[in-house]
Amino acid sequence: MFKVMLNSIDKVKRFVNVTSKVDGDVFLQSGRYIIDAKSIMGIFSIDLTKPLEMSFEKCSDEEKNKYLEKIQEFLVEV
Repeated sequence: MFKVMLNSIDKVKRFVNVTSKVDGDVFLQSGRYIIDAKSIMGIFSIDLTKPLEMSFEKCSDEEKNKYLEKIQEFLVEV
């Protein structure tokens, strides 16, 4: 499980821009809410004051590793 911190509008925009290019599914979880990480509106609907848990589905290990390299600035715990 990976955690990301998206505590500003600019961070959310950059995160969604990178995430939207991933072929598989990426999800963010805040408490009991799970949202599509490619949805800027979804991200703004959850609590962004705390780190969010990130998970993947239908995403190859190679694609996941390339993606994680691109989002290093958002990762808070690996």
